[in-house]
Amino acid sequence: MLTELVIRNVAIIDRLELRFGPGFNVLTGETGAGKSIIIDAIDLVRGGRASADLIRSGCEEAVVEGVFDIAAHRHLHNLVAGMGFDSGDELFLRRVLSRSGKNRIYINGSPARLQQLQEVGRGLVVIYGQHEHQVLQRADRHLEQLDRFAGLGAEEADYGAAFRRLRELTQAFQSFAQGEKNRGERLALLEFQCAEIAAAAVRPGEDAELEAEKLRLQNAAKLFAAAEEGYQSLYGGERAVTGELDRVAAALASLQEADPALGALAEALRNAFYTLEDVALQLRDYGARVIFDEERRQQVEDRLRLLNGLKRKYGPNLERVVAFAAESAAEIGELKNIEASSGELQKELAQGRQRLVRAGTRWSEKRRGALAAMKAEVQREMADLAMPKAAFEIRLAPLAEPGPRGLESGEFFLSVNPGEDPKPLALVASGGELSRIMLALNRVAPERDAALAMIFDEVDAGIGGAAGTAVGKKLREVACRNQVLCITHLPQVTAFADIHFRVEKRQQGERTLVAARCLDGEERVAELARMLGGSRITERTLDNARELILHAGCP
Repeated sequence: MLTELVIRNVAIIDRLELRFGPGFNVLTGETGAGKSIIIDAIDLVRGGRASADLIRSGCEEAVVEGVFDIAAHRHLHNLVAGMGFDSGDELFLRRVLSRSGKNRIYINGSPARLQQLQEVGRGLVVIYGQHEHQVLQRADRHLEQLDRFAGLGAEEADYGAAFRRLRELTQAFQSFAQGEKNRGERLALLEFQCAEIAAAAVRPGEDAELEAEKLRLQNAAKLFAAAEEGYQSLYGGERAVTGELDRVAAALASLQEADPALGALAEALRNAFYTLEDVALQLRDYGARVIFDEERRQQVEDRLRLLNGLKRKYGPNLERVVAFAAESAAEIGELKNIEASSGELQKELAQGRQRLVRAGTRWSEKRRGALAAMKAEVQREMADLAMPKAAFEIRLAPLAEPGPRGLESGEFFLSVNPGEDPKPLALVASGGELSRIMLALNRVAPERDAALAMIFDEVDAGIGGAAGTAVGKKLREVACRNQVLCITHLPQVTAFADIHFRVEKRQQGERTLVAARCLDGEERVAELARMLGGSRITERTLDNARELILHAGCP
C-alpha cells in the first residue's frame, strides 16, 4: 500500500506530507482546495506524464516522493530486484521535475528510467477518474473482466498454451517454407562442392609433400652438380681428398717403428678416410637419383594449384577441406529428407490448430454462458450506485482469426438514459460514471492482481443521499482487499472512511499554500457537518454527522 507521500513545489503546494493507512482513505475539502493536485502527484510518482506547468511558480524544481509497503507482494520484490535495484519490504520512489527539462527518477535511491518507473507503477497504483486512460476505456481489456467474473482462469490457461504452441509451429513452418525456396539451389551447390572435393581425392598433408617435391624438381641441376662435385672432390677425382689421406696415412704408418705415436695418428687418418669414402659414395648415389623431369614438375605444380584452390574455397588447410566435405554430406542428407520433415510439420500444425479451436470453443461457450449473469449483477450494483436506469451489456464478436485472448472480441456497451441504444462504454460514460462502473465491476469481478492502491476520483459525481451511502459502503468493502483512496464531496461516502484527511488552502503573505490534516474524533464530525450544512454548522448538523459515522460503523 501507499504509506507516505511527500509533495514539494507542485502547483500551489509548497510542501505537503501525507501518511496513508490500510483500508479506506478519504480526502475532503472545498472545491479548488488542491485535492486533485494530490492525485496528480501520485500519478507522477507512478510514472504518469510530466509537465513543467506542474512546477510551482517561482521554483526551478518540483519533487514527489512515495513510499510503498510491498512486504506481502513478492512479485514486486522480484520485479524491482530484476531491474537491478535494492529490494526490501519498502519501495521508495522519487521523481524530480525541472524547468530545464532535466527531470530525474529514483527507485530505492538509485537513478532509474521512466520506462522502469512505469513498469513498477502499474502494480502500485491505479487511478479511476475523469482524466485517466483507465481499463474501462480500453475495449481490449473488457474480456479480461468477463473472464474474471466467470472464473475462467483454467480455460484461459489452456487456450494460452495452445495459442503459444500454434504460434511456435507457425513460425517454424514459415521458416521452413522460406527455406524451401532455396532448398534446391542449396542442395545443388552442396552436391557440386562435395563432388569437387571427392574428385580431387584430397589427402591431409599432401600439399606439404608436394611443395617439398616441387622445390627438389626446381633445383635438380644444382642438386646433381653439388653431389657430383662432392663425389669427385672426396673420392673420384685425381686429387681426391681420400687419396691424399691414404698417402699421408701410409707415410705415417711406415715411421711408426721410429715413433709409435705416429701409428695412432695414421689410424685416425684411416678412420677419416673410411668416413669420407662413405659420404662420397652416398653423394654418388644421391646424384644418380636426382630427377630431371619437366613433365613431373608440371604435374606437381598443377596438383598444388588444384589443392590451393580448394583451400581458398573451403578452408585454410586440407584438413578443413575434408571436414567441409563431411559436413556438406550430412547437410545433403538432411535436405534430401526434408520432405518427410515438411509432412510431419504440416501434420503438427493442423493438430495445433485443432487444439486451439477446441480450447477456444470451450472458452467461448463459457463466456457466452456468463453474459446474462454478469449483466444482471453489474446492473444491480449500478442501481445501488445511483444509475438505476442504466443498461449494461457485453457484446462478443467473432474474430476472423484466433487471437491471443480467444476466438472473439468483447466490449462493454452502456445506455445511461432510458430509450437510448447502448453504445460503446468509453464513448458515453462521464468520468464519475466510469468510476462507478469500475466500482461495480470490481465488486462483481475482483481483480486477482490488482494494484496495491486504488484511487477513485469523482466517483460520487451527480449523486447524493442513499446512493452516496451505497457508494461509500461499496468502497469500504473494496478497501478490505486493497487500499482505497477517494476524493469525495459527499458526507455519506466520507462516513465510511478508515482514515480521513481534510485538504484546505490558506494564504501566507502573497502566496497560496495547501495543507492536509488527518481528522479524528470531533474534528471529523465537524468536517462531515460542514459537508452536510455548508458554512453554517448547527448542533443538528453535528448530530447528523455523528449519526452518519455511527451508521457507517466507523470509529
